[in-house]
Parts: sequence; structure tokens; C-alpha cells
Amino acid sequence: MRAGHTDQRADGAVNVLLVLSPDPELDPEAGERLARQLRAEIAELDVDSIRPGPGGPVPDGAKGTDPVTLGAMVVALSASGGVFTALIETLRDWLGRSSAQHRVSLTIDGDTIELERVSAAERRDLIDAYIRRHTGS
Repeated sequence: MRAGHTDQRADGAVNVLLVLSPDPELDPEAGERLARQLRAEIAELDVDSIRPGPGGPVPDGAKGTDPVTLGAMVVALSASGGVFTALIETLRDWLGRSSAQHRVSLTIDGDTIELERVSAAERRDLIDAYIRRHTGS
């Protein structure tokens, strides 16, 4: 799989590349905690699996993982059953609980949406259009 590309597997599951971009004002440790918290919330959903997302090599001399790479994960979920909508709602709620400027991007088959703190109406319209594209609803 190449970065920025996800696929539908033969068993009907869909792989969603999810990338958390923590608020740039946060230190790397806080970014790591955020990624773990988000992953734990997603794990509570009826997803097939969560695995680390693709990331580039760590630069020479780097003391840790790039926070963007750290926050990358591939979530495999059933193409039916409403799990995708539950994932989107979980992300929407997670972003809404924070006053920081975090962003989460989701990519399915090269189609990416970036979620961040915007007005509830703007976020709802954007998310609803994305869900319709990937669920046929």
C-alpha cells in the first residue's frame, strides 16, 4: 500500500488511513498521548483492526517519531453495518471535546477529508457529503 492510498479488501472490509495532526503548540509527548487516546476510542468501535499507518523513515539524529507519523493508523472496517459512520462520529466528538487545534484526516481510495474544529454546521455538511460518497447513502 502506498501512502495516501487505502483499498477495499477481498473480504469486503475497507481500509481507512487516519492521520492525527496534533496542535503544533503541543510537545511531542502530549501528541503521543493524544494518538493513544484516539486509538483507544476507535478500538472500542466494531472495527476489524487498527494498525500503524505508513510512515517515512525517521531522520538521522531524530530523538523520536514524527508526531504526524505517530498519529497515522490504518483502520480496517466492514463496508456495511454503519461502522464507518460510527468512526466519523467518534472523530467528530473527539475533536469537539478539545479546545486545541488538532486535525484528523481520513483517506479512502485516495479521497481525503480533513476534520478540524470548525462550526458544527460546516463540519456536519462536510462529513455528511464524505459519508455519502463512501456508503452510497
